[in-house]
Amino acid sequence: MAKHLLVVLTNAAEGKDEEFNQWYNDVHLGDVLSVDGFVGAQRFALDALGGEPPHRYLALYEIETDDIDAAVKNLGESAGSMVISDAMTDATALVASPITERRTA
Repeated sequence: MAKHLLVVLTNAAEGKDEEFNQWYNDVHLGDVLSVDGFVGAQRFALDALGGEPPHRYLALYEIETDDIDAAVKNLGESAGSMVISDAMTDATALVASPITERRTA
């Protein structure tokens, strides 16, 4: 089974970081992980080296599927029933599919 990543960059509305993080951690991660093919998730706070990043948060979702298009379509169809917090101001989502084997040191 092929492994992919859904990379999501987000921001919280001004002064709403606590509300945003509570919703994302306690509600949204579970909603996304209930979609077929989505098997893992982790969030990160971003800090640009030497500047302010355009997004403050990163979520990585692990997807295991041989049909990434179907998995992304399933997520889109499920999104209508998900609660989306108004504490999120914007989001950018990207799908990353491997083009090499994973290497280690």
